[in-house]
Amino acid sequence: MTTNPSETTSSETTSSDTATRARRHGTWEPAPAARWENAFLSGNGRHGAMVFGDPNDDRVIVNHHTLVRPNGGETARPPHLADELPSLQDRLLAGDPTAAEGFTDGRELQWVQPFHPAFQVRLRRADGGGRGYRRSVDFATGVVDAECEGWRSRVFVSRADDVIVQCVSGRRLTLDVDLDHRLPGAPRDLAIGHGALLTPEGALLSLRARYPGSDRAYTGTTLVVVTGGRTTLTPPGVRVERAQSVLLLTRVHRHTGELDAVAEGQGLRELLPEGAEPYAWLLDRHVALHRPAYERVSLELGGGGSENEGLFSGAGQNEGSFSRRVAQNEGSLRDASQNERSLPGSELIRRPHSPALLERLFAAGRYHLLSSSGLLPPRLVGLWTGDWNTAWAGAFTNDANLNLQTSSAAAAALPEVTAAHASLIFGQLADWRDNAREIFGARGVVAPPHSDGETGLTYHFSREYPLHLWTAGADWLLKPLVDHDETRGERDPRTAAALAEVALFYEDFLTRTDADGNIVVVPSYSPENRPANAGWGAINAAMDLSAARHALLTAAEYHAGRPERADRWRALADRIPPHRVNADGALAEWAWPGLDDTYDHRHLSHLYGVWPLDEINPYDTPELATAAHRALELRGAENDSAHGHLHHALVAARLRDGDRVAHALGQVLGGDFFHASLMSAHYPKRDVFNADAAHTLPAVLIEMLVQSTPHRLVLLPALPAACPTGRLRGVRTRFGAELDLTWSPQEAIAVIRPTRTCRVELRTSSGAEPFASLDLVAGEDRVLTLGPR
Repeated sequence: MTTNPSETTSSETTSSDTATRARRHGTWEPAPAARWENAFLSGNGRHGAMVFGDPNDDRVIVNHHTLVRPNGGETARPPHLADELPSLQDRLLAGDPTAAEGFTDGRELQWVQPFHPAFQVRLRRADGGGRGYRRSVDFATGVVDAECEGWRSRVFVSRADDVIVQCVSGRRLTLDVDLDHRLPGAPRDLAIGHGALLTPEGALLSLRARYPGSDRAYTGTTLVVVTGGRTTLTPPGVRVERAQSVLLLTRVHRHTGELDAVAEGQGLRELLPEGAEPYAWLLDRHVALHRPAYERVSLELGGGGSENEGLFSGAGQNEGSFSRRVAQNEGSLRDASQNERSLPGSELIRRPHSPALLERLFAAGRYHLLSSSGLLPPRLVGLWTGDWNTAWAGAFTNDANLNLQTSSAAAAALPEVTAAHASLIFGQLADWRDNAREIFGARGVVAPPHSDGETGLTYHFSREYPLHLWTAGADWLLKPLVDHDETRGERDPRTAAALAEVALFYEDFLTRTDADGNIVVVPSYSPENRPANAGWGAINAAMDLSAARHALLTAAEYHAGRPERADRWRALADRIPPHRVNADGALAEWAWPGLDDTYDHRHLSHLYGVWPLDEINPYDTPELATAAHRALELRGAENDSAHGHLHHALVAARLRDGDRVAHALGQVLGGDFFHASLMSAHYPKRDVFNADAAHTLPAVLIEMLVQSTPHRLVLLPALPAACPTGRLRGVRTRFGAELDLTWSPQEAIAVIRPTRTCRVELRTSSGAEPFASLDLVAGEDRVLTLGPR
């Protein structure tokens, strides 16, 4: 390894660079979307748009994070079971393996309120043909563009003005425009009211929908701004004839009572600038916020095989400056896989071994994750659905999916995603306190397993899924906020306060001990699995041990200035028992003796200590890391859920197993999980629209290339053989540095830009032994050159 604290890189933008960048930072199709799953997506973390791009019958499905259908969940409360908890604990500790199955108030399973679409903005025109058709989405701007001879439509969702913007242009446009609620699964007894009136700009359309048997409703308004031509009312819509262009501005609100649509229209009218072309003005305001966030991180990959032989040729030899070598490497990457980079998404996803596919999915994943994060983090479906019957209510599934989807936020430089995640948590802490008090009779907080975004109350559970027993959720959900604090070098007082409440819960809950005086976590639940020889509620699940220990120690760190609290929490953490290694040499999912593992399961809750925690790793705890790796080897995929495969990959990357990472990725890339929109499905063969794979995949690719803790940097820990060359730019580390990494079989070059002075331990692909200590100085770039892998 050689280091240079002063060398920096330089690059020049050429027309070739621009064309390559356009192929890598967007996707396209040669035909309109026939199904909503294939519609291109845009969003600002509040409003979402699904764009079909049909020149003769265009549809834009409108979504909003707040749109959930009342189903009884809006008034549901956590069960009052605190008085029965001591008896349950006694029975479980006495050896009754099914005692927890009766720990309920007898209610039926209650789902959270399901997420649903609002309506579709529909634009019909007389058949004008479709020669030269193409639709695309630009990830750097969020613009969905569709055009053919004589017609063009551009759609984006503004981060600056919180409005869906669509501009349609063409020769003497004649369009029928209306708002249509008739989407798949819409309730027949949904009370619908339409409004349409002419305005100086063109027209104002509105649609109000009131939920059956509820005082809750939602109202959408669309301002139609017409340039040239004539506008007439054709209730419930309008007809525009012989126009040069039509601009549509759309918003939707969920509310009780009535909403003044005219006042909403005035709010849309106020978005129109004085003396400027409105579409370009609105787009500039949006792009100023969206583009910098999207462009912070990028990934380029070269593939193996003869076409890429010679990439980075001569690297490591004394043939010129570092800057020149990096420029040569980048030129080689541009030349690699160019034909595949130019393919439409529907063709590229049929090439699961293509580096160009991984590049595009990385870019699309970051784009969709950013676009679905704002008011709230992404749901199971991100921010988009075209059907009222969303699987699993389109909820925030907290026991795995939410954290998997947002897992790249800190490293991939998306603080917008972390802020959305924090908004969900801090907006629900009062409900978390109710959960702790009602179910466990404890102070502090307990997170719910599911949420619709309106409340954080635990009421979704059943005998087969006793999710109300899950106590690890608060630590699991707060971990991304701790990562964010480490990355930026500043602790959020809200996170500190929440951690203190988690510690208070454990003070009250962790009162039972075993014969050796160790704390016993009872009842204990490992999402969403059960022991092979016992019931769903058990004792000392590995996830619960890791979560309690981590929460107490982290709370102590955040509150080191109050030593009486910090010392008490550290002392309690010291009494939590260690993990158990079972007869198969694997880390046991339940550390309590006599509880047998169930290996064929999609969740990997027991490996929480490996990922996302740093409790178990090859460097500090090699024996436990070996046991965790054995547990990973024995784990089945059960129903081939995408989140299970990618969770497996994240754990494998932490354990330095590049082959296992590649296999897990291959299951997803080769399993037909992706739609033409590059949004994903929950199961193979594009079964059940779901954002887990799309949003989690960037985290997997980063983890296999760069890992960090506040005191450690790991470079290329789990690089699959299929990715011999590449460049990752702009990732953030938990010791407060920005990092660029370029690699080939001959060498790897890392440029570290620290924002704070620190010493970190460097580990590389050569093995688990220490390689070097790096003394980093804030503001001074550090260049590392690593030899052949």
